[in-house]
Amino acid sequence: MYHFSKSHMKNKLFIFAASCVMLANFTVFGSDKPLDDNQSNYVVIGAFAIQKNATRYMLEAKKLNFKAESSINPNRNLYYVYVMHTEDKRIAVDEANKIRKFTPFSGTWVYTGPLGNASISQGADMNPVTSQSIANIEIADVPAADSKKVEEVREKTAHPGEAEEGSKNFLFKIFTPQDQVGIPGDVDVIDGEKSRKVASFKGNQNVVIKRINKSGNISLICEVFGYHKMQRDLNFDKPGETEGILVENGQTIVPFELTRLRKGDIAVMYNVYFYKDAAIMRPESKYEVSNLLQMMKENPRYRIRIHGHTNGKAPGKLISMAGGKNFFSLNDTKSGFGSAKKLSAERAGLIRAFLISEGVDEKRLETKAWGGKRPIHDKLSPHAQDNVRVEVEILEDK
Repeated sequence: MYHFSKSHMKNKLFIFAASCVMLANFTVFGSDKPLDDNQSNYVVIGAFAIQKNATRYMLEAKKLNFKAESSINPNRNLYYVYVMHTEDKRIAVDEANKIRKFTPFSGTWVYTGPLGNASISQGADMNPVTSQSIANIEIADVPAADSKKVEEVREKTAHPGEAEEGSKNFLFKIFTPQDQVGIPGDVDVIDGEKSRKVASFKGNQNVVIKRINKSGNISLICEVFGYHKMQRDLNFDKPGETEGILVENGQTIVPFELTRLRKGDIAVMYNVYFYKDAAIMRPESKYEVSNLLQMMKENPRYRIRIHGHTNGKAPGKLISMAGGKNFFSLNDTKSGFGSAKKLSAERAGLIRAFLISEGVDEKRLETKAWGGKRPIHDKLSPHAQDNVRVEVEILEDK
């Protein structure tokens, strides 16, 4: 499938829209040089026959801090929503693969050719994983003729029927005392006999879970950045015997009422990733840092310290932003040499700079560089990459 499916989006970010038709000549992010149509490569996340649907999709992608734009593909007469435009096809392919792997846009592809009101109508779509041409693009619009089918799916989700033998319908309600509607998040299922994670499911939607052990004992862990981790233990065969868990119409409803971090808490930003040897975040980090930004905006009394850590203490190459505010791309960077502590300082400082660029008062933000002084694992361990991390410490919350 070569478009972003609503079922893959985090809870409230499922309805998309936005944007007018753009001109044929665009600019590479981080550059002022106009591109020739024959050298234009677009990282596309969706295609639409109806412009207003492309517009909604684009705006919702922007909520995730993607630099999304929309324009018509004159060859297919479809509105494409794209998140990168570059003359370097290799960069486009690398970016598309990362977006497919680490973000909700799992059907992202690369289009080479003109967009907009161009006189040239030749172009090609390519699967970035297989490098094969895409003959037919699946349109993300829901045709009017399919409206009955859509309603049937909604009805089935709202009133789930009997799951197949050995499985059960679950609904993990993830919410806060202030937001009863629900917040985006995942729930990990832990095998109570072997104490290991066996699966992860999205919250706030019906999911089907199969039995994973003989005893039926499982743990459900919900950890959303900016909130305290919450765990619920239950028996798969008798979930209703656990306090607070409701079984209704064949569905087991498990509530996770999350509370914000408080003074003295430290949270690891597990989903913030950096390019190798760089104080530049990879695009898949946008969701997590956006959560941090939202946390800071929700409570203007929050004051935090951002801790930077590396794997090992050896000095080496150091890539950083040359200027501007391109926090998620290797375009417009500069290379130097520095210690591990300097690299960790610049990475913590990058997140601080991102928050400031989004309106957070710099007086509310401190940084601390540790280099490789506080590893979680030995630097030669198979899990050594976990040592490369950013932690957020809450200094004040009221």
